[in-house]
Amino acid sequence: MAKIEGKYKMESSENFDEFMKALGVGLVMRKMGNAATPTVEITLEDGVYTLKTVTTFKTTEIKFKLGEEFEETTADGRNVKSSIKLEGNKMIHEQKGDKEKNEKDSILTREFTDKEMIMECKVEDIVCKRVYKRQE
Repeated sequence: MAKIEGKYKMESSENFDEFMKALGVGLVMRKMGNAATPTVEITLEDGVYTLKTVTTFKTTEIKFKLGEEFEETTADGRNVKSSIKLEGNKMIHEQKGDKEKNEKDSILTREFTDKEMIMECKVEDIVCKRVYKRQE
């Protein structure tokens, strides 16, 4: 199985604007999101993962234990209930939006190989693919 912990830099992104649009992200925030080249750092300590995403204008960080629900504020400012599980070399991150605010659910699947992390972002029938190169 590929190692999960490490540092990754985004190399390519497909359909991210459509993904953000489907989530209801405004134009200005989408422009910033599309311009960003995030670096993701994943660490594991005492059973708690930390996933830190750094861009030039925003840094987000989540801490979680596999299979346990937690509150998350997404980079675009939504408050969601999240849970993350590991299936083989894939980390599956479910984000449940606030139904009262008409927010949508999304699933972020991160697949780890020796050289990269391939992230698939899904909301309804919109799929976005982002490829990150391992930095080590």
